[in-house]
Amino acid sequence: MVIHATTDEFKSVVLESKVPVLVDFWAEWCGPCRMLAPTLDKLAEELEGKASIVKIDVDAEKAIAAQYEVSSIPTLLVFKDGQLMDRRSGVMNIKQLKSMLGMA
Repeated sequence: MVIHATTDEFKSVVLESKVPVLVDFWAEWCGPCRMLAPTLDKLAEELEGKASIVKIDVDAEKAIAAQYEVSSIPTLLVFKDGQLMDRRSGVMNIKQLKSMLGMA
């Protein structure tokens, strides 16, 4: 299940997670973000218990987007043990996303 998180929830949902987390910075009006959404849903289902998929709406959560210098969307960040491990922008397929998480 994809988790929709707020800036206030970011620490507990992402930084304190026991499993790797893929964070998708997106917006409702973003076409490529909407194209990526079904792939993220499938990935979340496939990796349930092994990794988390978290979506952050950049329009609603400007502070966290600014903190991570998100200037284009979709921007995908991978966190492991609270540390930023990878960062990419654009639409990716499930194989590329698994690779980012170290689960290819």
